[in-house]
Amino acid sequence: MLRIVFFLVLIALAAAGAAWVADQPGDLVLTAGSFRVSTTLPRFVFLLGLFAAAVVLVWSIVTTIWRTPGRMRRRRHEKRHARGRHAITHGLLAIGHGDTALARRHAEAARRHAPNDPLALLLHAQSAQLEGNRDEAQRVFRAMAEREDTRLLGLRGLFIEAQRADDAVGAVMIAEEAIKLSPSSTWASHAVLGFRCARGDWSGALAILDSNLSAGLIDKPAYRRQRGVLLAARALELETMDRDVARESVMEAIKLAPTLVPAAVLAAKFESEAHQVRRAMKLVEAAWLANPHPDLAEAYAHVKLGDSARQRLQRVETLAAKISADKPGHVEGQLAIARAAIDATEFARAREVLAPYVNDPTQRVALLMAEIERAEHGDSGRARAWTLRAVRARHDPAWTADGYVSARWRPVSPVTGRLDAFQWQTPVASLPSGRGTTIESSAFEEAMLAAPPPKRVTVAPSEGPAEPPVAAPAPAAQDNSPPSAMEEPAVVTAEPVQPAPEPAESSPPAATPVFRTRADLAKPAPAPIPAVIPIVRAPDDPGIDDEGPSDEFTEQIGTPKAQAGGWRGFWSRWGA
Repeated sequence: MLRIVFFLVLIALAAAGAAWVADQPGDLVLTAGSFRVSTTLPRFVFLLGLFAAAVVLVWSIVTTIWRTPGRMRRRRHEKRHARGRHAITHGLLAIGHGDTALARRHAEAARRHAPNDPLALLLHAQSAQLEGNRDEAQRVFRAMAEREDTRLLGLRGLFIEAQRADDAVGAVMIAEEAIKLSPSSTWASHAVLGFRCARGDWSGALAILDSNLSAGLIDKPAYRRQRGVLLAARALELETMDRDVARESVMEAIKLAPTLVPAAVLAAKFESEAHQVRRAMKLVEAAWLANPHPDLAEAYAHVKLGDSARQRLQRVETLAAKISADKPGHVEGQLAIARAAIDATEFARAREVLAPYVNDPTQRVALLMAEIERAEHGDSGRARAWTLRAVRARHDPAWTADGYVSARWRPVSPVTGRLDAFQWQTPVASLPSGRGTTIESSAFEEAMLAAPPPKRVTVAPSEGPAEPPVAAPAPAAQDNSPPSAMEEPAVVTAEPVQPAPEPAESSPPAATPVFRTRADLAKPAPAPIPAVIPIVRAPDDPGIDDEGPSDEFTEQIGTPKAQAGGWRGFWSRWGA
């Protein structure tokens, strides 16, 4: 609307000016030497307008002719740039969906039309990576690292190629160079932090962590947790070398991360040595409520030096009672009670706390039951059966990070270098699945676990331990057919010297033969199989070789006489 009004105003002013010029009387005379022109004012104004228009037209023609070559060059450059951009766009799309040939073709087109474009270099490097041409990719990334605008991108590509080539030294050097150029580079800071932690350079790792906080890469809670992890790692490393620095580090770590298990265990140990029992117990209790762990229970049991095993059992029961039965960490408390009860020879208490878990035991439960059987009754058969069950039992929680299972806590993951990656959880490999067990139960194991535990026999001090003679059963004829059900098996008994005690171990029932009898083979009748066979040694126990291990060098070399040379050695080797 304003433009229309402005245009109408201009038209009105022009009309008013033309009317004013037309109303002016008189003539206009121009004299130049002998040249004299006389005209009216309106005619002079009209001729002057025509002259100005002609001058503008001629100037425009001359300017256009002068600027034509430059415009043609710019037009060709714009066309090449547009073709390069088109090739870059479609090349990156081809890389995205994995078309190697199309990506290479577009990369060559982009290199022809836009050789200095950063995206063309990136397309060239990524197409080489997609083809598996690492040498070409490294060459392009080096060229990008030499340019000011693509230096960080080139360093990132060289870092990735160094990681693919398992060149840890080269990768860390590249990451350190990148972090000098840009402290806020996330990938470089994480890489340098992981490498310094892997080398045990805890001071350098703490410096990188402070730099990350200043650059805004991590928030305050994450900074406190990660700093606590690094301080705990340094304290664990210096525990036996510099206890003062270790104590100072772990005390700061427990303030920053009170629920960190290794920090709580080490801090409680230092406080216990300083006779600060209450403070040590509070540190362990705070970590136990957040993450129940066997190391915490062990530290809590030994928080007061000089206590008896029964006192340690009472202390562990107090700690376990702090977690209710409906929480996942309750089982750790029960296992800790069982461990302390075994140490205190309270086997009934240990069996009581393990009773809910024996039907589907984990490895720790099975090993604890094996220890109970061995320590309480001296029953090596049942102990061996529980040990065999532990082989195929479910795994207990362990320190796990990125699928890697470690026997101890570590500050960083050895797979990805991620800080504070280890968590106390059940490994993925031991989670339930639809596949059957790899190791099936044996008849010996089932018999050992089904039989009642033996009773101990008290022998008078004046009498030596007497073992009843065992009558060996007659060897049965070799046959693969099961025994006949109509035959009554014989019972082999041993005549005791003293009042007969109960057998030390129960025998397993006869297993069903793997093979079946064939009708076309005439075989003698099978010998009866005794129902009860006194077992002196378990069937799967290879025993001890009384003759000792053979020495292959002694057998080869022989006696000193056999080593003699000449005719004497010859006749000695021939038995002369």
